[in-house]
Formats: sequence, C-alpha cells, structure tokens
Amino acid sequence: MGEKMADRVVIILGSGSDEEFAKAIWTTLEKHGVKYTKRVISAHRRPSVLLDLLKKDEESNDHVVYITVAGRSNALSGVVDSNTRFAVIACPPYSEKFSGMDIYSSLRMPGGVAPVVILEPENAALVAVKILAYGDSNLYSKLTKYRKDMQDKNQADDERFMKS
Repeated sequence: MGEKMADRVVIILGSGSDEEFAKAIWTTLEKHGVKYTKRVISAHRRPSVLLDLLKKDEESNDHVVYITVAGRSNALSGVVDSNTRFAVIACPPYSEKFSGMDIYSSLRMPGGVAPVVILEPENAALVAVKILAYGDSNLYSKLTKYRKDMQDKNQADDERFMKS
C-alpha cells in the first residue's frame, strides 16, 4: 500500500503587490488547520520557475489545491490549470484602475483550461478546504462545525432583529 498523500494548498501570487489582497486566503486556511505554501511567481516573468514547481507537485505523492492570485492579464491561473491535474482556484484582485474589467482575463479561458474563479479571498480558501475535506474526515468535521457556527450566528442575528 502506498504512502498516504499529504493535503495542502499552494497559493501563488503573480506579484508581491497582491499580498495584502491574498492575506485572507492563508488566514482562512489557518483557521481550518490546512497546510499551505505561499509563492510569488509570475507566469509572464518566470514561466520556467512556475512550470518547475508544477512538475515537482505532479511528481509528489501530495494532493494539492492551487489558489492563484493575479490581476491584469491573468495568465497565471490558466498556465497553472493547463499544467496540473489538481484543482485550480483563481482569485483575481479587483482593479480600480480598470474598473474591474480585467476580471475577464480570469473568466475567459481557452477550451480545456478550467480554473474556478472566486472573487473573495476567504471564499477561495473555503473552496480549497471543501475540496480537501473529501478525503479527510477531520477536516470535514471542522468544515461542518464552521457551517453550523455560521448558521447559528445568522439565527441569533435574526432573533435579535425580530426583537428590535
């Protein structure tokens, strides 16, 4: 029988300027006890480094979920997705400069290239947790508790609201 796969999330930023936007990703992963690594690798500026990372992960015995954070011309998400068997979650930052129109570079991918696009960093991390929870009963239990806590908070807010 083979060695159990390690579950982890790899967060790849296209630029260091994306760090502030992406902080909610690793904060959320930490809340759920999910292992992660962070990298800054531009698909435009250092494609060979990116491809080497993906190849190493493909050859490992790990189960990986990628979260890519890149704006403008988001080649990062497409390049990662087209070079891995693992799930890719694109979480592009909103651009004031382009009134958010650069989101289309994340939404319009070539056929067969299918990263999931999630605009909120915390939700991108939550999708990664859900993917990893398929094979991890402990993580599934944490996720179930998280969902129950969210429901309980909503109920408490509703009860408070009805009384006012």
